[in-house]
Amino acid sequence: MKHVQDTTTLNNGVKMPWLGFGVFKVKDGDEVVSAVKTAIEAGYRSIDTAKVYNNESGVALGIRESGIAREDLFITTKVWNSDQGYESTLAAFEESMKRLELEYLDLYLIHWPVKGKYKDTWRALEKLYKEGRVRAIGVSNFQTHHLEDLLMDATVKPAVNQVELHPLLTQKELRDYCSTHEIQIEAWSPLGQGNLMEHPLLQDIAAKYGKSPAQVILRWDLQNGIVTIPKSVTPERIHANTELYDFELTAEEIEQINGLNENKRFGSDPDNFNF
Repeated sequence: MKHVQDTTTLNNGVKMPWLGFGVFKVKDGDEVVSAVKTAIEAGYRSIDTAKVYNNESGVALGIRESGIAREDLFITTKVWNSDQGYESTLAAFEESMKRLELEYLDLYLIHWPVKGKYKDTWRALEKLYKEGRVRAIGVSNFQTHHLEDLLMDATVKPAVNQVELHPLLTQKELRDYCSTHEIQIEAWSPLGQGNLMEHPLLQDIAAKYGKSPAQVILRWDLQNGIVTIPKSVTPERIHANTELYDFELTAEEIEQINGLNENKRFGSDPDNFNF
């Protein structure tokens, strides 16, 4: 990994950037338009949104105003819990595509594993994939037991599983399972919602390389084979989060960061989510 636009190859051959730009909690309108334009200008080519973020229209405007060709971008959105089910997912997809002003989507994810619904939702995603409306399909917040259940009936294997993942929640067993089944792990909230910036170990490693703790964490993601999607609305941080390619963590440093795991979530627990 030498460049912000370097890619991993998903299990269906589609190339996905290792580093993406997340827009969770970024307000629709000027804020998200400006953030997306700044991110694309900084070199990001992967933008991750979701219906429930209520900013798909602003993402579309930011993309349009960036002037970057559609084929050079990798756009992800997600079907929300209340839209899950076969027909309702197909309808929700069309609504997202209108807001995003896209002819096709690069990655469509099931946002959370809604019990009793995610298998029908997956059938809808398989239909969209087979029709060529989506280049890759995947899931978000799925634990190993959800994936095992899904794979019993799936005709298309998920390409991606996007989960909360950071040094305090390393998700090692889930990562190992996904690796075995050729499902790419992607980290949301890779910086632990800002709760890791004062950690002494991360500060020490950052000082050694002349980097920030955030840059150290994102580099740790990349060296662990984890796609990562940091979010910021600050131009300086949006740019700083791309400056990951002029240093490399040692094997010992990787292990030290791995050792910070506390199985601590800052977001919701997929097994105890109020669906």
